[in-house]
Amino acid sequence: MNLQDCLFCKIAKGEIPSATIFENSEFKVILDKFPANKGHILIIPKEHIENIYEMDSELGGRLFSLATNIARILKKELNIEGLNILQNNGKVAGQTVFHFHLHLIPRYEDDQVDITWKALKPTDDELTNLANRLYKSLQ
Repeated sequence: MNLQDCLFCKIAKGEIPSATIFENSEFKVILDKFPANKGHILIIPKEHIENIYEMDSELGGRLFSLATNIARILKKELNIEGLNILQNNGKVAGQTVFHFHLHLIPRYEDDQVDITWKALKPTDDELTNLANRLYKSLQ
């Protein structure tokens, strides 16, 4: 992607107007223009990072610290009853804007937001083998 054409880079630079609720040198936090629910927020790194695989772990830590603070504010100010935190990586996962962004979607009793999937049914051996493989990679 040509970075000059990146929608979220333009929003982060202020070239495209947004309903900004917080901004610092690393992040811009905005209300989603096409929200799943009232108070749907996007946290956008100002640096162009396409997906989580490219994100520096320290920046990721600061991003989730910010998300925690915003979640508390949503609970206090909008009296939310729950919160979904979503982030898509790659077209197959539903990523449509290829600039990392974290969704904070407030939830309310009887809202119409549906975030579900059909659960797989792995065997205990399959789970153990996969856990061991991933465990070894994290060492």
